[in-house]
Amino acid sequence: MTTLRASLLAPLMLLVAGFANTHAQTYPALGHIERLDPALDALIPRDARIEKLADGFAWAEGPVWRKQNRELLFSDVPRNTIYRWTAAQGLTVFLRPSGYTVPNPPGRELGSNGLTVDAHGAVVMADHGNRQIARLDDSLFVKTTLAGRYQGKRFNSPNDLVFRSSGDLYFTDPPYGLKGLSDDPAKELKFSGVYRVTPNGQISLLIQDLRFPNGIAFSPDEKTLYVSNSDETRPVWMAYDVQPDGSLGRGRVLFDATALVREKRPGLPDGLRVDQHGNLFAGGPGGILVISPQGKHLGTIVTGEPTANCAFGDDGATLYMTANNKLLRIRLTTRGAGF
Repeated sequence: MTTLRASLLAPLMLLVAGFANTHAQTYPALGHIERLDPALDALIPRDARIEKLADGFAWAEGPVWRKQNRELLFSDVPRNTIYRWTAAQGLTVFLRPSGYTVPNPPGRELGSNGLTVDAHGAVVMADHGNRQIARLDDSLFVKTTLAGRYQGKRFNSPNDLVFRSSGDLYFTDPPYGLKGLSDDPAKELKFSGVYRVTPNGQISLLIQDLRFPNGIAFSPDEKTLYVSNSDETRPVWMAYDVQPDGSLGRGRVLFDATALVREKRPGLPDGLRVDQHGNLFAGGPGGILVISPQGKHLGTIVTGEPTANCAFGDDGATLYMTANNKLLRIRLTTRGAGF
């Protein structure tokens, strides 16, 4: 393992939609809820509002809720920054640079992407710009590389990640951080993969037949791994059986968004989270799609623009969403798995 020291800048405000001082703060509303199945009413209240908490980002991504700090962290990938949002303080810089740290960067997206936390509450990131998976000690702001190469070759640009209760970490590795994407001469692996890293650092390749594997999440019982494919020629969410040893078995298409893409709805299958009932809340064409464990599209939280990712927070019934240049939230009836 290697370490990389990163710097923490003073808090910096963006264009914040109503600086947050209390939970009673009122925020502008946008978008609407598209209800395709009555089952959605048990998950999203009829009077639910999509609130805009902040905007002005280049591309907001990878939100994660840290329970012990009661804070939301999320990435702005092009601007090489992780932001913190809390109800009491609003928006501040948490880490900058969050990814690449030296002059003359070779890639197109320098910062961190997907974020998660480990069993001890430490931030673990898809260190997109540095082409690695890293854990952050945010008392010293030092990174430790957990995975940087597969069979001696550098990863493309890790995108999203999720822990299993065993301590195994699963992550996706599309080429979005490379200037030439799949044709970039700096691409060392011939494929875009999904990988597993065990607690002792062993790395195994699980999937290599998706062009742009992106979001990743487990079902509540951890028997299914969901992976989104942000490929306009095959915009699908895949479901894979998880074997007892952590490897993957048969894969199947859970939901195909081709029809939505043809409708010119903005966005492609992207980051996702799963609620306590096993429903997927998944960034995709038009906003956050709500998909049942059986693959039925129940409805969409329509943001009107490409929506990268989401995370359950607060008591588990708030869904925070990163949509293009905005940070949004909505209150739900359901709660996220693990709350």
